[in-house]
Amino acid sequence: MFSLLSTATMLGAFTALFAIVFQAYLTSNELVRLTVILQHLRDLEVEYPVQGPRVAIGYGSCSDLHVRATDFLEYSDTIGQTLNASEYTFDDITNEEEFLLNFAYYFQRGAAAERFTANREMFMGLVQRAKKSSTVQHHWALGGNAPVIGTRMAIEGANVLLGAKMSAKLKTHLRPEVQLTGSLIEDDDIHLILEYNTGDSWGDLLSPRANRYILHNDHHNPYLSSLEEFNSALAGFEPHLFVVSGLQMMDNYLYPVGVREKLLERVRTQMQAQSRTATLIHFEMASFVELELLQLLLRTVLPYSDSIGMNEQELDNLQQVLETDRISLVADCNPRVAHSLDQARAVFRKLNEDFYRKQSGTGDGATRRPLSRIHLHTLAYQAFIVAKDSRWQYTKNAAAKASLTAHRHVCATTIVNPDAAYLQMDGSFAVSASPGARRIHFNNRDPVSCWEEMIELREAGRTIAVELCVAPVLICKNAKQTVGAGDNISGAGLVLQI
Repeated sequence: MFSLLSTATMLGAFTALFAIVFQAYLTSNELVRLTVILQHLRDLEVEYPVQGPRVAIGYGSCSDLHVRATDFLEYSDTIGQTLNASEYTFDDITNEEEFLLNFAYYFQRGAAAERFTANREMFMGLVQRAKKSSTVQHHWALGGNAPVIGTRMAIEGANVLLGAKMSAKLKTHLRPEVQLTGSLIEDDDIHLILEYNTGDSWGDLLSPRANRYILHNDHHNPYLSSLEEFNSALAGFEPHLFVVSGLQMMDNYLYPVGVREKLLERVRTQMQAQSRTATLIHFEMASFVELELLQLLLRTVLPYSDSIGMNEQELDNLQQVLETDRISLVADCNPRVAHSLDQARAVFRKLNEDFYRKQSGTGDGATRRPLSRIHLHTLAYQAFIVAKDSRWQYTKNAAAKASLTAHRHVCATTIVNPDAAYLQMDGSFAVSASPGARRIHFNNRDPVSCWEEMIELREAGRTIAVELCVAPVLICKNAKQTVGAGDNISGAGLVLQI
């Protein structure tokens, strides 16, 4: 009996030891793999130096108040019961109950969201609660798409003209390479940034990935208050790149009749005034839930843009509006490469078919621009579609730089540490979800996969030759900040391509 027990004990100990050794072997191999991938991404990132491009970016700014969502917000069983009863969301958030339900809806899906509330008393109450809490840590940061993209591009070597108004205190956070065109104001718009990590629990809810929810009560940004001063400064700047961003601040804002349309017409006029031969135009998408606003953007902004940057939620939303005229509130937060590429192709095809159709008509066809670039940034990978005959350059290198910037920003570090990263991409991926689509196998020593295709514009009777590139992201294991990730990634990807 003793012998049998001893043998069983020894066998159990051997099995446990083997499991430990085998796990250490796998971990060691993965670390070596990540180190090799990192080195080759870095080689691509620095292959071509940034040549000090001039970049003009609008519109707006804010002061971001960051808190950890699950520490700050109080969960109640009513929230879970309401969510389980129906698909519960609000276009307009009028009270704290609606706010908590709206947050819960996106939190349990790991989806980024940015929402406006007209209830200033509720909003400022939340801000004061975050500032004064003795148990919830908070910090302030420079916010707004335009300042964040501008700061990233300045760090990378660009000269930046920023269309925004901000307080003297907030202006101190700008880099010297960023020239502010708007006048100083007394009080900045505030955005309450509710961040959460992968696996965070809030009551019965669990987040599938790190992300953020933003609540705001802006009164400067929805009116693009810096637009006129920005326009005056643009006259002699002659930018290589013009970036339009921050328009999600118009989403569900309560304007007098016709005011929003006039504001977007002024944005369109500003875009039309840019040289078609000297200036590329990029539109940075964001979280929109108002169909009417997206339809306005499809008439006033997208037809005059060379490039679009977006995440997987925004890509799905744009495709749905283009194809079904309906809003998509949330999408898969970790989409497969094949699915995302098919969606990006569909958007690229549709917007270019619209361009060529307008070229044969009357009106402002001469100032419209064919879409020549899409940059999709997801948690697991960066994907680009770039027209071969366009002026965008170094797509493969831009994909590598965007990938590394994603890790650096989310981990809040300048150094990419393989120990602090993991890959979510498989060893290979299909280039399309269509049956029989070819697969591309991942190469550690050539981690950015690029290939050429022809995209057929059926309605226009022509094809466009494009280059597609997909880069894996060394995902940050312990996310320190997710807000601003898309802006930093987009800025880093753009700076190498102009």
